[in-house]
Amino acid sequence: MSDEAIKLNNGVTMPALGFGVFQTPPDVTAASVEEALRVGYRLIDTAAAYGNEREVGQALRASGLPRDEVFIETKVWISDYGYDQTLHAFDKSAGKLGVDQIDLLILHQPLPTAFARTIDAYRALETLLADGKVRAIGVSNFMPDHLARLLERATVVPTVNQVEVHPYFSQPEVQKADAAQSILTQAWSPIGGITSYRDTGTGSTFDDPAITAIAAQVGKTPAQVMLRWHLQAGRSAIPKSVTPKRIAENFDVFDFELADTQMQTIDGLDTGVRGGPEPEAITLETFGRDIPEA
Repeated sequence: MSDEAIKLNNGVTMPALGFGVFQTPPDVTAASVEEALRVGYRLIDTAAAYGNEREVGQALRASGLPRDEVFIETKVWISDYGYDQTLHAFDKSAGKLGVDQIDLLILHQPLPTAFARTIDAYRALETLLADGKVRAIGVSNFMPDHLARLLERATVVPTVNQVEVHPYFSQPEVQKADAAQSILTQAWSPIGGITSYRDTGTGSTFDDPAITAIAAQVGKTPAQVMLRWHLQAGRSAIPKSVTPKRIAENFDVFDFELADTQMQTIDGLDTGVRGGPEPEAITLETFGRDIPEA
């Protein structure tokens, strides 16, 4: 197990490498998270919209690990934006997770078509932070303009902005905007899994000749090379898998380093092609859904 960690802009320390459960079915989430915790992961990323917070909580309890040894991160879905609604969203998530305090609570999308609700939701996060119900607050999928609009109204700077970042879509302008406010960029789809199952026209990062060549040079897999790229660049990364071998492989990235030239080679692979949905396209009309109470 590694002790690599990142200090957030509010002084809270978070593991740099986490385990994600996006699109992991509830019936396999508990086993996957238990395996991740057994391997050594101490950051688990979930979301209300994933429908598997309860199973993450089950795995946490089954692990036998002290609560303060595992950093739990979850997200509020757009349907629960608004001040009172977001306060209640915390109650729903904490109840499903079976915890009194959530380590990092973030807004899942900027919701540009109803940004006033986004602001109210963030004000609720600030209240939860002040009340000690969360240790840190943040955002996800916020582009620089969304971030600027939020910061005009916020009293607490987000600690994290979780966005799609992988070698084929590295969002340098987003990373620059985050860094200007000491906001940690956290990568979802960090090894480009989205390029494998969604036709982006770029092919899969796993088969990229430059990445496979670097992997051969350092004696690691392409996935391990990509995760090391994130960590050395100062980002957090949250790979996901339901396969024990892959779960362990993705955590085995702390015993090697990439050379500057190798880092630059991977940096140069950016295609500018997004794999996930455009943040501007996320609307209540299209993506709104009720988040169950329990």
